[in-house]
Amino acid sequence: MKKMTIGDAAEHFGVSKEAIHNRIRRGSLDCIVENGVKYVAVASVKNTATANIVSDGRYTQYIEQENERLREKVDVLEKETTRLRDQREQMLIDERVKVEQIYKERDAQLRSVLHVVATKFLAHAPIDEVMEEAITADVIENDEWIGLKSFLKLKRYKDKEKKKIKSRFEAAVENGDERLSVRDGKIFLNPAAFGYSDLLA
Repeated sequence: MKKMTIGDAAEHFGVSKEAIHNRIRRGSLDCIVENGVKYVAVASVKNTATANIVSDGRYTQYIEQENERLREKVDVLEKETTRLRDQREQMLIDERVKVEQIYKERDAQLRSVLHVVATKFLAHAPIDEVMEEAITADVIENDEWIGLKSFLKLKRYKDKEKKKIKSRFEAAVENGDERLSVRDGKIFLNPAAFGYSDLLA
């Protein structure tokens, strides 16, 4: 009867030490313990032991290959999940920005309407005229900027004066006057921040 250490038996059969221990536990291999060291009794290997050990080695290799394939698939799925999550977050951010912009524009328009209504009521203007002008009032971002046309209406300049004043403002825009802003071909001014007495006189 030939004795082999666990390591030698694993090398002899071309399998792992764990496979040898498993065979000992199942009784496919006989084990001898001498001075606290386990030995495999090679002569007592049962007829199917070698075949089973080889089979165990192939099965272990198959399991390892399958695990690797599953790991790769998990990696792909994790990357796809991350991409979809990032895409969803970006869509939510974009939608929030759109909604905020809509509310910002509506708030600016509402402030403009209230500003025009308050001004006209103080001037005792007819309600129909007040509402029409309020709805068509020009606004940029907030009620501090107002279109020149709306501004001249609020000040109740006569038509001749309006033409002269408009010409002065157009000339000022051409000269790069920083107190004025041009949007979509319309001139806007900010009476709360700047004085325009030189252009209105």
